[in-house]
Amino acid sequence: MLLWMEKRIRAAGSGLQRKQRVKKEGAIDRREKMKSTKSKWLLCVITLSLIAFVVVPVMGRVANGRAGKSIIGHLYLFQKDNATWEILDDGAWGKMLYLISSPEFRFVFNGHGLEPERAYTLIYYPDPWPGNGLISLGEGVANAGGNIHIMGRLVDTGDLPAPYDDNYPLGAKIWLVWSEDVAYDPDAEDPNTNMMVGWHGPEYLFEYELITFDDTDE
Repeated sequence: MLLWMEKRIRAAGSGLQRKQRVKKEGAIDRREKMKSTKSKWLLCVITLSLIAFVVVPVMGRVANGRAGKSIIGHLYLFQKDNATWEILDDGAWGKMLYLISSPEFRFVFNGHGLEPERAYTLIYYPDPWPGNGLISLGEGVANAGGNIHIMGRLVDTGDLPAPYDDNYPLGAKIWLVWSEDVAYDPDAEDPNTNMMVGWHGPEYLFEYELITFDDTDE
């Protein structure tokens, strides 16, 4: 009798051990699956983040205009093929932030990929050529890395575009040109003497789109 009870106890113990072992193996398997799922999810998140990091700046480069009711305008300028006027993919470029309504034209401009140590002038260019009555918004010299920063002085431009501009009333052209190609005197008795006197178009930056500015003093 005692021998029979001992066998039953041993059998019960072995069954319990098997159940515990199966349960433990199942828990380990579930943890491994959870780890695998988390790893795959983390990889997806990292991949999407990298895509966003690469794509957003490129798309953002052509996000011109203004957001909602903001008084700050955004304008991108690009180096273009002067035959087709298509933007050069790997060309120089710049961005201008400006107040769309103010007593004076106020802005800040940053350019990249330019010719180092070259003097540049940011201008409002009225058509037709040679841009009689153009206005210099600011000047600067590209550094050794081809970058330029031009902080706008308070320029009394009046409304842009001006009535004498062939693009009136659609909008104004903003260009970054070589300073040596511009004749400009802010105190000139005849503003028509302010004009382009040279052309190195392939080296310029041209507006992505026309802009308008409201001079609140007028």
